[in-house]
Amino acid sequence: MSLYRTELRRLVKRRFTRYMTLLGLLVLAAVVVGLFATNQKIGAEQLARAERQAEQNYQEQVRWAERERADCERARASGADDERYPPDCAAIEAPPRESFETEWFLPATFDLRGSFEELAVAFTGILAMVGFAVGASFVGAEWSSGGMMNLLLWRPRRLTVLLTKLAALLTGVLAVTVPTALLWTAGLWLTATFRGSTEQMTSGVWQSFALTGLRALLLVLVVAACGFGLASLGRHTAMALGGAIGLVVVGQSGLGILLAMANVRFVEAWLLPTYAVAWLQQKVTLQDWQACSASYTGECEPATFDVTWQHSSVLFTVGLVVILGAALWTMRRRDIA
Repeated sequence: MSLYRTELRRLVKRRFTRYMTLLGLLVLAAVVVGLFATNQKIGAEQLARAERQAEQNYQEQVRWAERERADCERARASGADDERYPPDCAAIEAPPRESFETEWFLPATFDLRGSFEELAVAFTGILAMVGFAVGASFVGAEWSSGGMMNLLLWRPRRLTVLLTKLAALLTGVLAVTVPTALLWTAGLWLTATFRGSTEQMTSGVWQSFALTGLRALLLVLVVAACGFGLASLGRHTAMALGGAIGLVVVGQSGLGILLAMANVRFVEAWLLPTYAVAWLQQKVTLQDWQACSASYTGECEPATFDVTWQHSSVLFTVGLVVILGAALWTMRRRDIA
């Protein structure tokens, strides 16, 4: 019997895999349903209602200004020195009508082109967490239950066994992520069609979406492989999950607070989420308002630093190689007990 098919079947049959995958899919479905329920398609009726609300708001400001001006004139006529009012009561005026823009009063509408990249970050984050947990549990449970030792009695080639397990894991993650991404995109397109706008959706935009989806897929696979490698290093699922919690809570949060207290420039450049977003969106521009340089107009222009997808690719590649390399080395060198 093929070891790869056996491991793939074992991955699919595990209850933790099924429950975590189902939970991730339910969360993604809830996001799409929430977007559909909270957005509206903008038509003539919505524009007319927003125009009426803008006019109503303007008229309220006009009436307020008239009352305040009358109170100011009465206070000046009585000789009272009321600091609430300016010296010249005529200065109390309502804002001009053009200040009340109709767009302010329009209901929320879903713009597919403008919202896709932001939602891609949420999509990738959810599936990456699922992949990490499933990957860690897949190999960690084998070590803690003694199944790895029994398997090595049947197939004594250690590295082959570990790499086959990893290949089965990545195949399973790939088989879930690709159709989920297609359904997710279809759900967003339907939401934009009935509850928003699909304007300016050219072939170039769809190609950009496809590349974003490919980068998301690669990131999910990398995170799943890292969870697998950490659990293999510690020979327990808790090793990977505890390491992830320590990295996020203690490492990232604590490091961010420490660097902020030390007034380090571009604190976000030291945090992993920045590189994940930069990988998906190709570039993240960080700003340092403390290093403000005045322009010729007198405005403050903060110093900037760009984190690009190239920086992210180097970081993720090095991390993956180190974690998997250490897992393979310990699998080869340590006793199986």
